[in-house]
Amino acid sequence: MKMPWMKLICLAFLFLSLRNQICYGAPDDYDDYDEEEEPKENNPPGQDKCNGIFLTYTFMERNKELPHVKNVTAQAWSFKSKATLVNTGLEELKGWKMFIRFQHREVLVSATNAILVDGAGDFPAKVEKGATLSGYPNTDLKTSVDTAGDLTKMSTEIEFTGTMFGLNEKAIPLPRSIRLANDGWKCPTLTTYHTFLTTCCHKDPKYKSLNKSAKGKYTPRQFGDLNLIYDVLKSYEGSYEAQVTIDNDGTLSRLDNWNLTWEWMRGEFIHSMRGAYTRRIEYSDCIFGLPGQYLKGFDFSQVMNCEKRPVISDLPLEKANDTEIGLIPNCCKNGSLVSPVMDENNARAVFQLRVYKLPPDIPKTVLYPPQRWNITSLVSAHYHCSAPVRVDPSAFPEATGTGAKTYAVASWQVVCNMTKPEKKRAKCCVSFTAFYSNGAVPCSTCACGCDDSQTDKCNPSSRALLLPPDALLLPAVNRTAKIKAYAKLKKKPVPRTMPCPDNCVVSINWHVSSDHKAGWTARMTLFNWGETQFKDWYAAVELKKAASGYDDVYSFNGTKLVSPKNTIFFQGLKGLEYLIEIKNGSSDSKPKVPGKQQSVISFIKKKPEAINVRKGDGFPSKVFFNGAECALPDSLPSAATLLSSMPLLFFSAIAFLLITYPCHS
Repeated sequence: MKMPWMKLICLAFLFLSLRNQICYGAPDDYDDYDEEEEPKENNPPGQDKCNGIFLTYTFMERNKELPHVKNVTAQAWSFKSKATLVNTGLEELKGWKMFIRFQHREVLVSATNAILVDGAGDFPAKVEKGATLSGYPNTDLKTSVDTAGDLTKMSTEIEFTGTMFGLNEKAIPLPRSIRLANDGWKCPTLTTYHTFLTTCCHKDPKYKSLNKSAKGKYTPRQFGDLNLIYDVLKSYEGSYEAQVTIDNDGTLSRLDNWNLTWEWMRGEFIHSMRGAYTRRIEYSDCIFGLPGQYLKGFDFSQVMNCEKRPVISDLPLEKANDTEIGLIPNCCKNGSLVSPVMDENNARAVFQLRVYKLPPDIPKTVLYPPQRWNITSLVSAHYHCSAPVRVDPSAFPEATGTGAKTYAVASWQVVCNMTKPEKKRAKCCVSFTAFYSNGAVPCSTCACGCDDSQTDKCNPSSRALLLPPDALLLPAVNRTAKIKAYAKLKKKPVPRTMPCPDNCVVSINWHVSSDHKAGWTARMTLFNWGETQFKDWYAAVELKKAASGYDDVYSFNGTKLVSPKNTIFFQGLKGLEYLIEIKNGSSDSKPKVPGKQQSVISFIKKKPEAINVRKGDGFPSKVFFNGAECALPDSLPSAATLLSSMPLLFFSAIAFLLITYPCHS
């Protein structure tokens, strides 16, 4: 029987209606639906339920780059993606920071509305180990309550372009994770969709800020190993005067011959400075750049520096009272900032500068600090510096001595913290020896790096060979014969291509001298293999179990620190503050002699059963020299290496050698 046409038409209409609802969705509540109302854009899943900061990372597109190769892991792809941060809570987030853990050997080429921090540098930047970004020029995320739901003030969108490697054409290249990098925030749940990630970050109720001061208008000041303040002291139309203060607040932090760099983001340039100088004094970048176009008739011959990334250094001591470039309190210390444990009066550096601006930033109320701060030093720690964060204006005593205070026009803080050195990029290293072993466990191969010219003659990947202890007194180039003789004596094979040396300017030997029921002793020897002497040197060792038993040190000054825990701080006695440079031997046939400092350190065993010196408790877990964390050996001395025929004679010879080469020579 044929179905009437009217029924067919009704069924078709019903089918089309159902199809539209399935494919395109339908209003959740028909009673509230207004046909004249513009449809609102849907938020990402989970955003409406987030009471905090909602983060997303979305992959957008990618294209195969040249050259096209058959090896999938070597193929490069250009990609575009975006990240968003939305304040969906009731608390403003000042100075937001976002960490993205990439995983496909990404190279970021550009990012809008953000800059890279933590030493990643400028674009293009390799971010395969992750990247921390901070907002620029807008650094804060306000709340919906304070802005009446204005997304331009509540949120930030970052658009990325970059390159990645190693994925087939159908794979979606998402990062491993995203999170808020601000202190006191947690992002516990990461939700992964096909082309994007989301997470809701909220304040950690257990987090306690170190800053107990009352809340101000801007972000509370933070604490780090180095704290830098950029104060605008006076502001004019087209220029301003600023002061930079560097405070060394880290117990183990230290700077020698420091160099400070930053990046001008809006065409600014340094007209003049007091208390410091730029390593390059030139104005050609101004004449041929934007300043030359905007500032007609300006005399650039008096300008100190027009580089986008100037390198700034401290002045020498003799310039402290110079009426033109000195006379700034706490300036002119030859680039030396010691640990506050050593001398609080020499833990601060200050300099001032006159900065010129370009349109549209001419008004005196428009102020932007430089970005991408970084500081380096001779044989010191590596530092990662945050982006500048606006803080309450700094206060200064009024010049007339009335007790009144004057305030900066505006202030920003940059926090720099010491980082653990990457493998084969240390600046000092440690070797281990012990009375119960005749073998020295040396610094690891290329601990402080190897250059290409070396690796043609040595193996940078081979494990360092055991040494006879007396070889530690010799430069690396003079150790080969002793290494081979020792290996032959021990019946150990010697590779055809010898391991490369450690290449460290400073090395430290930690020798366990004795071990008995009531206590034990160690001897620490510092070697300077470089051409520069170290004034007011210091060292620190962390002994996780044995530090509490620290008793005395005999040729150094020693202090057991409260923080960091289990750490003992050493420095030279008065008159012995110098670790001198390497010297030539007494004749052409004699090897060079390193500068040395040495002392015996004694410990008591409060609980003898809790300390096992030979199994590791007598050896440091961390060693620092002038703030730099040193590379440690891969293993400990073993009693199995003891030669039964000549231990006493052998160590007597070592003692004779150490006495022959005076500790403080």
